[in-house]
Amino acid sequence: METLQLPTVETAAKLGLLPEEYEKINQILGRKPNFTELSIFSVMWSEHCSYKNSIVWLKTLPKDSPRMLAKAGEENAGLVDIGDGLACSFKIESHNHPSALEPYQGAATGVGGINRDIFTMGARPIAQLNSLRFGDLSNERSRWHMRGVVRGIAGYGNAFGVPTVGGEIYFDECYNVNPLVNAFSAGIVEVGKVARATSYGVGNPVYIVGSATGKDGIHGATFASEDISDKSNAKLPAVQVGDPFQEKLLLEASLEVIATGKVIGIQDMGAAGIICSTSEMSAKGKHGMEIWLDKVPTRQANMQPFEILLSESQERMLVVVEKGSEAQIKAIFDKWDLNCEQIGVVNDTERLHFFMNGELVADVPADDLVLGGGAPVYHREYSEPAYFAEFKKFDINSIPQPDYKAVAKHLLSHPNLVSRRWVYQQYDSMVGTANLSTNAPSDAAVVSVKNTDKALVMTVDCNGRYVKSDPETGCAMAVAEAARNIVCSGGEPLAVTNNLNFGNPYLPEVYWQFVGSVKGMSKACIKFGTPVTGGNVSFYNQSTPKNVVAGVESAVFPTPTIGMLGLLHDLGKRMTLDFKAAGDRLYLVGKSQNDIACSEYLYSYCGVKAAPAPYFDLEEEFAMQQAVKQLIDQKLIASAHDLSDGGLWIALAESAFVRDLGFAVKTNAAFRKDAYLFGEAAGRVLVSVSAAQEQAFVSAMTATGVNFETIGEVTAKDFVVDGETLISYAEAKDLYNNTLERLLSK
Repeated sequence: METLQLPTVETAAKLGLLPEEYEKINQILGRKPNFTELSIFSVMWSEHCSYKNSIVWLKTLPKDSPRMLAKAGEENAGLVDIGDGLACSFKIESHNHPSALEPYQGAATGVGGINRDIFTMGARPIAQLNSLRFGDLSNERSRWHMRGVVRGIAGYGNAFGVPTVGGEIYFDECYNVNPLVNAFSAGIVEVGKVARATSYGVGNPVYIVGSATGKDGIHGATFASEDISDKSNAKLPAVQVGDPFQEKLLLEASLEVIATGKVIGIQDMGAAGIICSTSEMSAKGKHGMEIWLDKVPTRQANMQPFEILLSESQERMLVVVEKGSEAQIKAIFDKWDLNCEQIGVVNDTERLHFFMNGELVADVPADDLVLGGGAPVYHREYSEPAYFAEFKKFDINSIPQPDYKAVAKHLLSHPNLVSRRWVYQQYDSMVGTANLSTNAPSDAAVVSVKNTDKALVMTVDCNGRYVKSDPETGCAMAVAEAARNIVCSGGEPLAVTNNLNFGNPYLPEVYWQFVGSVKGMSKACIKFGTPVTGGNVSFYNQSTPKNVVAGVESAVFPTPTIGMLGLLHDLGKRMTLDFKAAGDRLYLVGKSQNDIACSEYLYSYCGVKAAPAPYFDLEEEFAMQQAVKQLIDQKLIASAHDLSDGGLWIALAESAFVRDLGFAVKTNAAFRKDAYLFGEAAGRVLVSVSAAQEQAFVSAMTATGVNFETIGEVTAKDFVVDGETLISYAEAKDLYNNTLERLLSK
């Protein structure tokens, strides 16, 4: 093994390693590493791969339930029993940094990567969602980010053949430099036929399958573990390039190979490429590998060993199969016209020996590279930022009563609240014919499980503005909103995957936001019985231009996106959000509050950004959701729509638009009118009830002890509040449907 010109601590620093980490590598190896070995440690010990700054808190999240078939970190994705001998594999991951520099490929390869995590478990993906954050749309770069990301999601997802069935989008200037692109996928697999990400059995062959390896994505994991800066554009080669048609072939070939029963283990080559899959599979199986890098199919000549090892070229898998099945396995990949090359064998050393043309170029212990093994673990300092106490000083009495017609128009035309039609019309939502949400929308996406009477119910939720104002409360609210969306669709919340998007973890105020969010998530997930199956941590969503000192204000809103999976046990009890007929009565379920804190109304209309999170009580929220479940189960309501962004006003409008109906409501004099209409206090659901069911509805709600009140009725006319038409139906629908397209056409 070459030992000349060994790298130094300065070299390590350029690769993102701390001096103490370089010393630890020397201790692990019992010598100084060569450049290839140092590159291996740099990517495997990056935050993106090792979670070294977050794992101590991630371990505090709830992970158990009777339905859990794979706990967080055990496999490529979460796995939950949904009955009938079936399981759902689901996960969410980010592709933030690549999308900031090259929006199309950044988003496209994010979609490709999350789907590979699902089908490497033997599950066929059936649905995709995404959670997106962009900057101020008056900013041309923000519009460029959004156009590119949406095209990338559509370009990859549509061609791959899995429907995009839902998602969320927010805009704020804090995301101007750092957009967030979080991709979610879910698939179905038979229990007992799940493929594992492991390796064992001395002499078993190791294959690389799928696309050839190129120089795209090298040190992508390291790039994702640092702030976006003026130098980031020079790292465009760290952004991968995807091919959805190749991925479709890889999907079919992988599922066919897994079905042979000859696969010992299989893992996607995502972040950190070959080195990640070889080390993680070996560590899990307590074995080692001998890998011949010169056997790896490459797209470019004369690639160096570290380039082959670290490349994040897309549409590739590492597969370990039973010795003796080589011909059978290769025949399947040949049929699908995909590379299938043996690049090594399993051994019992628990080390990884990488050779290039017969020369040993790296010799590293598998377990010392990976999360849960020898990778460093840090307990970071954290401290409450000064703004937190200031936000709590907000007094609603400092806000005068507004012009209600002006507020109504403002909210119906605000990018955070308007229809996402411009976006979802670019997505194929109907491929596979299982999506039930396209023409009859629910608060969550509903996708039928074929050959059963069940459906998966899925949502992604987080209001980063709430989380910044109070991380613990704001993240608990995100979990509660996800559960509320699933319940309002007729489903039972089952489990959570998360994507934790934050700034630089070395800043104590940023880390305080992270810690608070994890605490809030834990509390809420325990209450709703939704264990965390895994997900992704994305730190360093923070811009550091020249001569600017990085601080909490240069980071994005702390955005711990909650992806929640639910189950609709009976398709006949699916609930939608649309008003059904004029004359139906409108009720508000849950407790209203004299609260406008952190609402879109306060933030963007009143221009007040210093306020605490909206009112939230976990026990009240849970009781309210149980009441709504009962109403749906007994078929006592015609529609259900949760109150969240934009408050009651936006919930009323969205429920009316679907069937071109209107409403006439009266506000409650016990509360300020702006708080009642536009406040975003949590724990409330708008329901409509037919005249025939009203008496039974009132009796059922009274028995629950949960607050409820009548507020008006569905009409065939305009949007009327307290006897006054705040806006005509025609103007309201035009603003709601067309604002986003107008902004993006600039």
